[in-house]
Amino acid sequence: MTVTATPAPSKSQQAYELLHERISAGTLVPGYRLVLSTLAAELGCSTVPVREAIRRLQAEGLVTFEPNVGATVAAVDATLYLHTMQTLAIVEGAATALAAPELTAADLVQARALNGELRACLADFDPARFTELNNRFHEALYGHCPNPHILDLVHRGWNRLNAMRASSFTHIPGRARQSVEEHEELLRLLESRAPAPEVEALARAHRMRTLNTYLAAAGEPPSAL
Repeated sequence: MTVTATPAPSKSQQAYELLHERISAGTLVPGYRLVLSTLAAELGCSTVPVREAIRRLQAEGLVTFEPNVGATVAAVDATLYLHTMQTLAIVEGAATALAAPELTAADLVQARALNGELRACLADFDPARFTELNNRFHEALYGHCPNPHILDLVHRGWNRLNAMRASSFTHIPGRARQSVEEHEELLRLLESRAPAPEVEALARAHRMRTLNTYLAAAGEPPSAL
């Protein structure tokens, strides 16, 4: 049997994957200037494949190009972030409330363990790691939502935030500790089998507090739902 070796990715692909990973993780922040020669030296290649990678990232909205400035990491679209978080507050709150009766004791144990990991992250704060765990925590709660249409809207909202690289905790790290405590409050409500309207209201308020903390840090007025 002949085993065909998988070809190594091209230098252009390597540059694309490297930059995409760093932008998505928040290592390269909005406004960071991408210097072709520096990136090429790091990859051990010419500037041609790096330029090709940057063009791909520009087409995806992750990089912008300005004359006399060059390529920079694109800023998060503040309006899109606002609208996405407002929508998530509504649909994720509803999904969490609908999922509540479906949650087993094991599901709640898993969610509490994830919140424990989030708490442990506070000591040596890593926004990317915290965001990943935070996403998993909320998915453990709303993932059992029996309404596929609402669940689809929740997934679309989270995917939109990920595409924007909109990790709130990169911009408002102080919000992380408050978020962990609010998770505990939500878990206690779910464990007590509280009425659906109470669960939905708390889940919605939790998402809106993150949004409003973000808006306050940006000097914007708070949102109300």
